[in-house]
Amino acid sequence: MTDSFPFGDLAVNLAVAAAAALALMVVTFLVGLLRGKHSVVDVAWGLGFVAVGVLTYCFSVGVGDDSRRLLVMALTVVWGVRLAVYIAARNWGYGEDPRYDKLLSRTPGNRNLRAFLLIYLTQGAVLWVISLPIQVAAYESAPLNWISIVGVAVWAVGFVFESVGDWQLARFKARRGAGATSKTVMDTGLWRYTRHPNYFGDACVWWGLFLLACGHWVGLLTVVSPLLINYVIVKRTGKKLLEAQLSETKPGYRDYIERTSGFFPLPPKRRT
Repeated sequence: MTDSFPFGDLAVNLAVAAAAALALMVVTFLVGLLRGKHSVVDVAWGLGFVAVGVLTYCFSVGVGDDSRRLLVMALTVVWGVRLAVYIAARNWGYGEDPRYDKLLSRTPGNRNLRAFLLIYLTQGAVLWVISLPIQVAAYESAPLNWISIVGVAVWAVGFVFESVGDWQLARFKARRGAGATSKTVMDTGLWRYTRHPNYFGDACVWWGLFLLACGHWVGLLTVVSPLLINYVIVKRTGKKLLEAQLSETKPGYRDYIERTSGFFPLPPKRRT
């Protein structure tokens, strides 16, 4: 790891990324008002990282290592576009996400104002923090090394789990809607080994991008990114809220919880 680092250039990039995240969330909020549902922010989530990745690549021209810059941007864009397209297709024709309804019903006041503060601004801030490895990696002059290779491998594992898990779930819902299966809980494919292959994959993606930012000691500080995404999807708005909802609405989901790993892929427990 080299000792020199363009802190001034990175500071400018951090400010630009923050402004981009804020602008995206304001526009998405207006779209949410027009559509009558705030779950549109889920589509903007992936697109926000795409915006940060592309802007960072452009602003870091002539500063960071070209191979590292291009690789990090490509991995970010591929992940973000796939996620945004999948969520947009999944949510098309449906109403508000029950999780957002529950969140906005907890406190009094104007619903849309609370949505802007609690959902849009919060997600914009979290997006900016999680994107730190993308931004820092682009300003590192060190060439790609074995840590970078490990990072790409971890990213690839995550991308496969996330995309395959989403595809398997979408296929299961389509078959169930067509009457091809009477099952209410998806427990085959990757879902046999973890209740949330998409969340596990998401975590791996960001641990991989963190490793790609470790070409300089500054990159080590961006460990806050994968730690934060793990906390959010496991303890806050992801796994915790989703499982509470499904336990109430899906017959057999509690039994599925008992026999299937909650995060890391593991062989299922024997039925009792």
